[in-house]
Amino acid sequence: MSVMILGTASHVGKSITVTALCRILSNYGYRVAPFKSQNMSLNSYVTTTGDEIGIAQAVQALAARTTPSAEMNPILLKPKGDSESQIVLLGKPFCDVHIGEYYTKTNYLLNIALEAFWHLQDAYEMVVIEGAGGAAECNLYDRDIANILLAKKLRLPIILVADIERGGVFAQVLGTLMLLPDDVRQNVRGIIINKFCGDERLFEDGKRFLEEKSGIPVLGVIPYSDIPLPSEDSLSIKDKKAGGTGIRIAIIHLPKISNFTDFELLEQHASVEYIQPGTVLRSFDCIIIPGTKNTITDLQYLYDSGYADQINAAHKAGIPIIGICGGYQMLGETITDSGQESSKGVYQGLGLLNITTQFSGYEKTTIQVTRTPLTHSPILRRMGSVSGYEIHTGDTSVRDCKHAFDGEGAVSDNGQVFGTYMHGLFLNMNAVHALLSYLSEKNGTEYIPAESTNSIDDDTVYDTVAHHFEQSLDVRTLLAIAKEGVPYTESRPSADNGKNT
Repeated sequence: MSVMILGTASHVGKSITVTALCRILSNYGYRVAPFKSQNMSLNSYVTTTGDEIGIAQAVQALAARTTPSAEMNPILLKPKGDSESQIVLLGKPFCDVHIGEYYTKTNYLLNIALEAFWHLQDAYEMVVIEGAGGAAECNLYDRDIANILLAKKLRLPIILVADIERGGVFAQVLGTLMLLPDDVRQNVRGIIINKFCGDERLFEDGKRFLEEKSGIPVLGVIPYSDIPLPSEDSLSIKDKKAGGTGIRIAIIHLPKISNFTDFELLEQHASVEYIQPGTVLRSFDCIIIPGTKNTITDLQYLYDSGYADQINAAHKAGIPIIGICGGYQMLGETITDSGQESSKGVYQGLGLLNITTQFSGYEKTTIQVTRTPLTHSPILRRMGSVSGYEIHTGDTSVRDCKHAFDGEGAVSDNGQVFGTYMHGLFLNMNAVHALLSYLSEKNGTEYIPAESTNSIDDDTVYDTVAHHFEQSLDVRTLLAIAKEGVPYTESRPSADNGKNT
């Protein structure tokens, strides 16, 4: 039994819908798994087996009360710029490709995705599939692994999600249905209207209109919510708004920023701003250089934008500087690239930590970690044990400075600059308290910890999401539709895996 959740566009709420359904179905006693054949995102997650997948599928797996695995997101595309992306295949780096070359691999990748789906189908009672972007991208139908080609192969019932907040919901739904291929349109069994603000009763005429014009039932009109789930991709960063009071933290909005979900717990407790060129750094209490998909390119951005000089000036003024992953590499003296990230050469870092980094191979470190901070920093010494994960290329040598954590990272002599490869550091509540209590003390203000939710680890968040949807969703009908979803068995890849390109 399985069901596909497709969208009328990007960012309409497919991911949260799948998250809600995974928890609802789990609450009904089903062994359920999420699946997204192809995801494009720089926000990723490392499984317990060291595989890299999109963070949305990890969240959905946890909502389903199961362990995230590579099969749940067999193809992850990580944009590198200039129409080039890294392909992460079944959790491991596969190759870097230009978009034109990527499309020549459609058959190969589709069969990889189908194999992964069938693995989940055999292991679970139900699979909830998430599409990508808008389902009706007509120019991509012959290579749309995430939506059309998968729908044609599996012939599963489809639920179409639309976003009423962005306007034009009737055109979204009816236009998408009109443009879908006939053999896909016939499998659309329900419509969900998402992000509704106001009294749902006022949309009754709208529901009837959609149902009359489409012949498909509207299964729910879901109210707008701000439930704190990790952001899936770069579109979400545009929705972030800094708080107006409290400690001010600047996060450099690097062009290739990745895993900015690292700071979403911090955002609940401080005024966190993803800053653009022209912002004066001296007005902030702390500066964070985040992770990046391309350290060399974004290091050059710091110099070109004037931020490199501002960061050094802020350091001299006593403002703490923190680097995460690629940001940690940038804090060093030099980065030597053998051609893996950029042109071969030695690049000058910011010089705030006595470390050097070397890019010499395509291999990537992907591992979950728990570490103990060392006591060389007034921030670190307050933390205690913290957990996170590493996703990085490059090897960093710590020279004459001290490690920030046991065997990892680096910290300056005065403790005001430190860096680490550990993503998720500030998804630890004790790390958030350590940073903000220190900054408050430094400013002469009182720090009073507020309640918050670490959304990926707190199981109650998934119950909240499920309850939010159940209040407005015809779960009984949706469950009946899902129960009828028997995938077309001829879609199983042949023994040779169909990997010919």
